[in-house]
Amino acid sequence: GFSMSVYDVTSRSIYLRWPKFSGASSYRVTATPVNTVGQSFLAHFSDVNLKGSLTSLTPNTIYVIQAEAIDKNGIILSETQIMQSTAPDIPVIDQAYSKLSNSITVEWRAVPGATSYLLTARDGDSFIETTVTNSPGTVTGLKAATLYRITIRSINSGGRSQPSPSRKAKTVLAAPILSVSSPSCDSIAVTWKAVYMAAGFAVSLMRSDGLGRMLKENTTNTSLAFTNLDPGTLYTIKAYAWDANGVPGDDFTYNKRTSPKAPADVQVTFNSGSLRAIVSWMPTEGALTYSVIVSNRLLTLKCNSSSSSCVVPSLQCGSEYSVFVTAHNDAGSSKPTAAVSLKTIPCAPGSVSIEEDETGTLLVSWSSVNFSHYYVVFVKSDDGLEVYCNTSHTWCHFQSDCGFTYFISVFAYNKAGQSPLGDVFNYTTAPCCPSDFSTVFVSGDTLEVTWSPVRGAEMYETKAAAWAGVVLCNDTAPACTLSALQCNTQYNVTVYSFSEVRGSNKSCASKYVATAPCSPEIKNISKDALSVISVYWQSNNDDATYIITARGEAGLWQCTSSGNSCTILNLPCGSIFSVSAIARSAAGQSLPSYSVPLETAPCCPTDLTLTQVTQSVTNISWSVGMGAQTYATTLESPKGQAKCLTLQNYCLLGCITCGTNYTVSLKAISETGLTSSCTYQGYSSSACCPSGVKLYRLGNNGIRVHWRASEEVTSYNTDLYGSKGNFTCAPHSGLSHCDITEIPCGDVYTVVVTPATDKGLKLALCPKKIYS
Repeated sequence: GFSMSVYDVTSRSIYLRWPKFSGASSYRVTATPVNTVGQSFLAHFSDVNLKGSLTSLTPNTIYVIQAEAIDKNGIILSETQIMQSTAPDIPVIDQAYSKLSNSITVEWRAVPGATSYLLTARDGDSFIETTVTNSPGTVTGLKAATLYRITIRSINSGGRSQPSPSRKAKTVLAAPILSVSSPSCDSIAVTWKAVYMAAGFAVSLMRSDGLGRMLKENTTNTSLAFTNLDPGTLYTIKAYAWDANGVPGDDFTYNKRTSPKAPADVQVTFNSGSLRAIVSWMPTEGALTYSVIVSNRLLTLKCNSSSSSCVVPSLQCGSEYSVFVTAHNDAGSSKPTAAVSLKTIPCAPGSVSIEEDETGTLLVSWSSVNFSHYYVVFVKSDDGLEVYCNTSHTWCHFQSDCGFTYFISVFAYNKAGQSPLGDVFNYTTAPCCPSDFSTVFVSGDTLEVTWSPVRGAEMYETKAAAWAGVVLCNDTAPACTLSALQCNTQYNVTVYSFSEVRGSNKSCASKYVATAPCSPEIKNISKDALSVISVYWQSNNDDATYIITARGEAGLWQCTSSGNSCTILNLPCGSIFSVSAIARSAAGQSLPSYSVPLETAPCCPTDLTLTQVTQSVTNISWSVGMGAQTYATTLESPKGQAKCLTLQNYCLLGCITCGTNYTVSLKAISETGLTSSCTYQGYSSSACCPSGVKLYRLGNNGIRVHWRASEEVTSYNTDLYGSKGNFTCAPHSGLSHCDITEIPCGDVYTVVVTPATDKGLKLALCPKKIYS
């Protein structure tokens, strides 16, 4: 429980403290250097003071320090041990000096074992410290023109040495803070505030581009002026103060440009169209911007530019201005240039009046304008054609035409140019009359009238008159649709033009137009044959031809007649049609009649196939018949009839008699019940198989097959099929048995007796017998 700690270290001393140990009356501390030849140090301490110091140690040396707690009998109660290094040796300052007003630089010889150094600058009770790694070192953040006491300590991992002997050093003077201006284009004035402890000041000036010579002045004042400089040129000004000993302080550098000279060769160009002036001049050395002032007694306008020209807008017509140009940079402004005179264009004439004093002639007049030398009147029609009149009077005459809108402008002129555009006046003559209009009938009761647009027309009125009444149409477009007309009627059609200013022109010509025929009405459709129909309608037009159309997915069929009926031939079977009628005459074509639906009977299947499944069942199949939904097939013979009704294109017919000829028929039935009866080539069922087939053995390698013949068949074939071979026997006609000999024994045979056919085919429908 006994311990010891270090609370301070110097180059030759180590300061220790420990807690009181129970029963101890004194403490003994021994310091022994490590890895070096040296003397050990021993110190005794009473139990009253629980801290002590070891002095006269060697700098930058590691010691093993052992502390022992001893009772009053001299017995060691407890001991503890630590290792501690002394600080490096005390450095010695060689010199301390100031080059800047806020810092002092210190130089010293290096101390063995030191890893860094602590510099301290004291000014009375205040001080500033900084840590550096080697010589020289600089203390910053100091006050200008102030005397400081400088000390230095060496530092290692063990601690810091005692301060070195102090050196005195004084910071140099602060730099004067300059205020620089250019009161004229060839001078620069410099002022500054007084600097603490300054005995005098030095100020130098030189062009920043290095050209020319440097000007330098020494003074005890706080202001100075340099003259005979180059206008608009950037100069570098440098100033510093010195103390009573002539030591210079910090310097201060400032860049300043002289103000520019006034621009030369000012030119003014006037733009009469936009009432603005373009002012240009020769660039001035060192000028950053320019300002242009254009003024008269009533108005002053200003324009700023960074180039050698400027546009001054919004000038007034009929005025005279004075133009001044001034150059500017960050140092100030030049003197304004001499005034340049600018005279503007005259103002636009007013009180313009327009009269149509006689047909085809316009008179334009206006009031006179001050400062105008002559006038030009421009008259532009709405088709783009423009004429003009040049006169010194205040009136002009122009030719005019119907349906034109004329746009009239009057300008005044002098040496400066054309006056601004005044009010543009317009005058519209009466509209021209539409001619050569064309008519197209949309239907028997609707007529579309079109014409070419005419000059001056803002609206058109189309009128169609007949015994049935009058139909009117008003529109701004050169087209009109007259509806609700009577079909098969003659109308007198006229197109009038109209304008808001001049009203309607009622002298337009008209033409007679006949409307298209009225729509026919189909009364009846009859089916004369499988692919032939007759259509009947009510004829209600004069000199009209009627066209009847049957239209469907299968195509289009037509017939034409001037009466009230028509026949359409060769309609395809199994199709649905829409039948309509139109009337056509020289006046046009009517709207179609209401359509009447028509369905033709379904088509008969082109292919029909019969296949015998068993002796009493036959499968019949056929191709699809166009328009058919249901099929009814029939096989008929004197011995009986077989029928089948199906939605499919095949059917199984039972109760078929073998060896019988049948008549084959089929009915194709549409979804609406229309029926087509179809007849095909006859069908013969297969011959009847023999009955009562029995087998008899003829020795080990022979067999007799016996049967009972049917009435229709006189000849049969007998076949044996086995694993060791196949055998056939064909008996003479009229016999009902057959012997097959020399067949291998020990085999199982399938025996079949079938009727013999003309083509030599063998039926697979007869029953089989097994013989072993």
